[in-house]
Amino acid sequence: MTRARPLATADFDYRLPEALIARYPAEERESSRLMVVDRGAERVSHARFPDFLDYLQEGDLVVGNDTRVIPARLLGRKPSGANAEVLLLARAGDGTDERLWRAMVRPGGKLKPGRLVEVSPDLAVEVVDSLAGGTRLVRLHTGLPVDQALERYGRVPLPPYLRRDDEASDRERYQTVYAVHDGSVAAPTAGLHLTESFLDRLADRGVEWSAVTLHVGVGTFRTVEAEDPAEHEMHSERYWVAEETAEAVDRCRERGGRVWAVGTTVVRTLESTAVDGRRVAPGTGETDLFIRPPYDFRVVDGLLTNFHLPRSTLLMLVSAFAGTALMRRAYAEAVAREYRFFSYGDAMVLLP
Repeated sequence: MTRARPLATADFDYRLPEALIARYPAEERESSRLMVVDRGAERVSHARFPDFLDYLQEGDLVVGNDTRVIPARLLGRKPSGANAEVLLLARAGDGTDERLWRAMVRPGGKLKPGRLVEVSPDLAVEVVDSLAGGTRLVRLHTGLPVDQALERYGRVPLPPYLRRDDEASDRERYQTVYAVHDGSVAAPTAGLHLTESFLDRLADRGVEWSAVTLHVGVGTFRTVEAEDPAEHEMHSERYWVAEETAEAVDRCRERGGRVWAVGTTVVRTLESTAVDGRRVAPGTGETDLFIRPPYDFRVVDGLLTNFHLPRSTLLMLVSAFAGTALMRRAYAEAVAREYRFFSYGDAMVLLP
């Protein structure tokens, strides 16, 4: 009997016409298309996003990520007058000093410790130290509260593949309607399709809603460079699972319902906190969980997601959930039918 070879990163590659990258969101949040992937029947069908409700049953639980994208992109000038850019990634250390951040800077070779970037008369960024991975420790100098300074002078950190600067509309549309906790530099994009009305309709159908918090980092945009996925170093992201969310999972299990994750960030959070009996433990921490085939999912039964970058950890995660062959077929069909891809694109639901 021939043993199957281990999957390589190249197995998660696909050709995508650039015209299919959604550079702007759909006119309305719920107006996107929805690819429906039936894992049991290995069948792909096509719908509209509001039809997602039809696949939910009374007693199910839907879990979103209530992180909020911060205006973390700071554009300024060096003392020489040359342009400079600082992308804030996360608060440094234990996070108690709101002025100290871990950041990426551009131009990296020029912004050494001691250099200053002036963003506005009210905000400057001092490079304090060089850190691992080419990042910097920076200090914000401002007479304003830091969150106020970022809201006033920061820019929305749009994904690089959009190839455009942020616009006023991105302040609202690159944010879920249920975003609460500041901390992400990228949106949990599966949640961008949901509206307040959609959440009301969940409740009307007897479907419970809850949320976790995982602050999405810039690593979500990075493709896997190693040919063997096992050699990829997964980025770490901070999460928080509230007591009420853990209790909601418990209730769902007790009534025989199914747990649906809105996005891969929710999957990683729930699976990182899984305990016996397909439940989750409340608490906070950091996760670098890299889900790829094969993987035994302990908490998540169904998944709402978007279409992901070739050779990405996110594509590997959904392939672990639905099967690599089925995902290859689904993505080929999405390209053929001209679905819109990536952060502002269409949605896919992977059925239990």
